[in-house]
Amino acid sequence: MTGLGERLRAVARGVSDAYMGPYRQTFARARQDEDDLFRVIVLAEALGVPNPASYYTIELLPVIYDEVHDWHRRMGMDRSPLDHFTCC
Repeated sequence: MTGLGERLRAVARGVSDAYMGPYRQTFARARQDEDDLFRVIVLAEALGVPNPASYYTIELLPVIYDEVHDWHRRMGMDRSPLDHFTCC
């Protein structure tokens, strides 16, 4: 029975790779864009943009601070746009 289950999982992985393989880079880029938008929403108050959801997003700042350097480099900024946080 386990042999059949393993074979079915292997077939499912193969089908998934066949269908998703050509679009893997597109999916990764879309995921990166969504993550960048999420960072902007969380960092909006720190960037000087009024954020009506800042009460809820303030708890996420410690998680986002680890990724600020990669984010601002991808956005084409030489230095961090945050006044109170320097990473370079």
